[in-house]
Amino acid sequence: MEPAERMLREIDQLRDSLVELTQELIRIPTLNPPGANYLQICEFLRRRLLQSGFEVELMRAVGAPADSDRYPRYNLLARRKGALPGDCVHFNSHTDVVQVGEGWTVDPFAGQVRGERLFGRGACDMKGGLAASIIAVEAFTACCPNFAGAIEVSATADEESGGFGGVAWLAERGWFSPQRVQHVIIPEPLNKDRICLGHRGVWWAEIETKGRIAHGSMPFLGDCAVRHMGAVIAEMEQSLFPALAQTRTGMPVVPPEAKQPSLNINSIHGGEPEQDCDFSGFPAPCVPDRCRMIVDRRFVAEESLAEVRSELSDLLQRVKESRPGMGVELRELFSVLPVLTEKDAPVVRSVGKAIRSVFDKAPDYVVSPGTYDQKHIDRIGRLKNCIAYGPGRIDLAHQPDEWIGIGDMLDSAKVMALTLVDLLKPG
Repeated sequence: MEPAERMLREIDQLRDSLVELTQELIRIPTLNPPGANYLQICEFLRRRLLQSGFEVELMRAVGAPADSDRYPRYNLLARRKGALPGDCVHFNSHTDVVQVGEGWTVDPFAGQVRGERLFGRGACDMKGGLAASIIAVEAFTACCPNFAGAIEVSATADEESGGFGGVAWLAERGWFSPQRVQHVIIPEPLNKDRICLGHRGVWWAEIETKGRIAHGSMPFLGDCAVRHMGAVIAEMEQSLFPALAQTRTGMPVVPPEAKQPSLNINSIHGGEPEQDCDFSGFPAPCVPDRCRMIVDRRFVAEESLAEVRSELSDLLQRVKESRPGMGVELRELFSVLPVLTEKDAPVVRSVGKAIRSVFDKAPDYVVSPGTYDQKHIDRIGRLKNCIAYGPGRIDLAHQPDEWIGIGDMLDSAKVMALTLVDLLKPG
């Protein structure tokens, strides 16, 4: 029996191990914010990967945004060298998950199995992908011990909040330089027969409208900043949202609705600060003199970052001119340009070959509607040979009753393992 065939059979036999590993990862509630239990999940993975023959380092992203003694940003990087010189293939997964939210019918941190589905916060995004990559590299190294090059597995922090305490921090220190890593696969949930070449761009900004405080019984003596913000939103509804709906990109973004640029109002707050949950009194009667709104603008390759910035600043200027006394400030929080890996890149070709072998069909090539850590590998690491490939459906991410298919994880593990066979040429 050929090593590759033996390896695929080995993955089928590891079904229970794959399910158990995914459950163990889900049961560590790595909620971000605030960034809880990063050290715990990294220590769990360190024990597992040490047993699989990897050299493992745990690194705290000291100085990164949100890193603190209470919520330290820990990252894991594991490496196993082959018998001969060759390329390094790196599997990168984030360990953080978003808040649970309402509407669950199962315990979000139990890792419950119902039929062929495994439920839990992070099951799809992306602890199932992390587990699949570990099973893939363990099966590959067991069946193909004389491979060339090296395999790396990383488990990184804070992807859900920008990745600055995870992949960005590592990339700034050279861990993703093309001299030490040649191929990167990020097991984000883009479906098991798709190769994700990149993502749309993102621009986050904070808008602050300003008025004048006064007694709530005499609002005519003040100037309500919340009403000013209401005028900003009204202008967005009238001019900006319709304009965005008219733009379509040639990028293969999924789902189809994301082929147009978008603007999301991420949060809004005006007036007095919200009191602690145990405060039982009433608010003071004041006209709010400040109102802040965070906006999340996703843009496509046909748009420039300068155009994205100017469309909002021009909108705010129009509103300000129509409202005497209104003050307004626009502050940029961060921006990421669209990323797109070429279809003929080596990692794309190898994963495509593996998908054809497992599913007897050509892969679909897509672009993600939201950014993920490829942005840092591309921008900081200067490594272009990077894609997202992993099990799960992107529309289930961040949803109640998030789940991942067990069979999908097994199939994706086979694709990842066959990719290693193609790239690392075991003897």
